[in-house]
Amino acid sequence: MVGALRLVVITYFPGEFLEAMLATVPAASARAIAVTVVDNGSTDGTVDYVRSVPELTLAQPGRNVGYGGGANVGVAGSSEPWVVIANSDLTFSPGSIDKLLEAAERWPRSGVLGPRILTPDGRLYPSARELPSLGRGVGHALFGWIWPTNPWTAGYRRERQEPRESTAGWVSGACMLVRREAFEAVGGFDESYFMYFEDTDLCERMAGAGWDIVYAPDAVVEHHGAHSTSRDLHMMSKAHHDSAYRYLSRRYAGPAWAPVRVALRAGLWARYQFSRRVSRVTHGAQPTRQA
Repeated sequence: MVGALRLVVITYFPGEFLEAMLATVPAASARAIAVTVVDNGSTDGTVDYVRSVPELTLAQPGRNVGYGGGANVGVAGSSEPWVVIANSDLTFSPGSIDKLLEAAERWPRSGVLGPRILTPDGRLYPSARELPSLGRGVGHALFGWIWPTNPWTAGYRRERQEPRESTAGWVSGACMLVRREAFEAVGGFDESYFMYFEDTDLCERMAGAGWDIVYAPDAVVEHHGAHSTSRDLHMMSKAHHDSAYRYLSRRYAGPAWAPVRVALRAGLWARYQFSRRVSRVTHGAQPTRQA
């Protein structure tokens, strides 16, 4: 039987999204859910709002420690065996948290479970993906924008597959249920990833430690996406490409892979410059949590 649960929400200037998200929590589960809000330095009234709600626990790292760092703070300050880690700009569908817990019972070695994530217009957000490989990553990076249906992006994002409960390479950190035992066994999120790829890295390390990464599409959430990151598009785009290099360079470490790492750095720098030009042209284009 799955035990007690805590919801950890990481906020950074969430605006009206936090209150809207919390309003959907009671219908998402039949059980009482403890909620911790980890605020990374908002000055938009978020802290005052959280303090005004007795049922909420506020954690303040004292500086912006990034998404994974904020999640680590929230998990460390709680004791429940299961934790839902989530962005503030999503809403839970009725029963969605209970459906994640039910899936956890079907997968006794599950370390992380992710729901089906929809965009506000009802499209499927790439909720479960394969781990990035060199070939798949390069193909997705080069052709993802100009040829969205290319085979590398489709394979990476599983976009042509009917959603079904199964293991995955990784699930989106926008909303994930984690088993505390597994999370603590691998040391939680790697805080060298300020934003982006921290979820990929976590899932890969959990799988390496023998835990299952499970996609549970019967649980559905809606993600508005990139609300807080839109405050500084260029900084977030740079963080995305820096994290991509950090992740891939660690997968291809050692002297023999040095030429590949040089090519990766050059290619990702070029992609970052291109993304800056695209954002200027479109006046508001922004990287999602995971591109």
